[in-house]
Amino acid sequence: MSHANTLTREDLEALWLPFTSNRQFKASPRLLARASGMHYWTPDGRQILDAVAGLWCVNAGHGRREITQAVAGQLETLDYAPPFQMGHPPAFVLANELVRIAPAGLDHVFFTNSGSESVDTALKIALAYHRARGAGTRTRLIGRERAYHGVGFGGISVGGIPTNRRTWSASLVPGVDHLPHTHDLERNAFSRGAPAYGAERADELERLVALHDASNIAAVIVEPIAGSTGVLVPPRGYLQRLREICTRHGILLIFDEVITGFGRTGAPFAAQEFGVQPDMITLAKGLTNGCVPMGAVLVSKAVYEAFMQGPEGIELFHGYTYSAHPSACAAGLASLDIYRREGLLTRAKSLAPQWEEAAHGLRELPHVLDIRNYGLILGLELAGESGRPGARGFEVYRRCFERGVLVRQSGDIIALSPPLIIEPAQIEQIFETLRAVLRER
Repeated sequence: MSHANTLTREDLEALWLPFTSNRQFKASPRLLARASGMHYWTPDGRQILDAVAGLWCVNAGHGRREITQAVAGQLETLDYAPPFQMGHPPAFVLANELVRIAPAGLDHVFFTNSGSESVDTALKIALAYHRARGAGTRTRLIGRERAYHGVGFGGISVGGIPTNRRTWSASLVPGVDHLPHTHDLERNAFSRGAPAYGAERADELERLVALHDASNIAAVIVEPIAGSTGVLVPPRGYLQRLREICTRHGILLIFDEVITGFGRTGAPFAAQEFGVQPDMITLAKGLTNGCVPMGAVLVSKAVYEAFMQGPEGIELFHGYTYSAHPSACAAGLASLDIYRREGLLTRAKSLAPQWEEAAHGLRELPHVLDIRNYGLILGLELAGESGRPGARGFEVYRRCFERGVLVRQSGDIIALSPPLIIEPAQIEQIFETLRAVLRER
């Protein structure tokens, strides 16, 4: 095998890349060799400004020595501990640290290894919760169109991105419905922050309750800000209305904060930023700053206590070999310490005005249909090329990379979510690069 800077076409063949056009990539690969702070470097030494925090996850920037040392020390002390009928101290310490920054009332933590596992875990907890309290008919799950909830069968089922569902459509979880998405280009284009129109779309949940009866509905799961579909910010009052309807009918509300968690919106969690209390929150990504795979589900006391009734024994037949893996816990604790020490869980709020102004400065450029922003998140929607969906978005992504800035492409939408350590001059560099690339198109 060749070294990274001399990989041949043959060297590339063994790896099947996820969510990637493998033939296209292997014909012209984009390789990253190292990272530090706000930047990646390619094998030939070219510096790339990271405008997407890796994949929405490297919130404290790359190469944080505190995390490296914590993980190395943990591996030398306790490399692995079985999570079934056993425990180790860092798992309990991390759970308590998460509860300290979580919305009040979400005071229990179930550890997983990814956002996909967190979603499937939350859905299973919801179903088991109703069964434990004698409401076993509550089995229906409700997601939302254009939602992304990972790639487990449960997450695909409640998710609403057609390309992620179509291949497995005959094998998805039964008894799932979807709320309409909140994207309203005609009324809300170029909104700054939460758009004004669309809260009434939450009322579709009342129609589903009337159709199925509340006694058959277990949970509603939504992303507070839908990320992977292209950054759809909730209309003002929308999440509050969902909460009210769920409460009225005894339906659990799950927020998928795999993307919005750990400071992305300007608060530790989007639930706090929008002032809405879900019954569960799914987490991953920023939990360990992307260093070690790990996820979690924050669970309310009421949900947890429903399982703690009756004879003693295993309350939930669910878990993973690597739940609360010691090295992941070490990475999580070190990451949370950095977030606290450097004020990163709220730093997006102070940078948001500059971010918003720079983003909306792209409004008059060719092909720009919409700009959506909140905290340190951006969705830049472009007009697609006739008969070639996603082609314009991919070309912008490719040209930005050539100019030294890594962005994320979802169809013809460019998404940005930089590390929370970003400085004002780097915000300028990101948007000047986008400006130059869009002018070329």
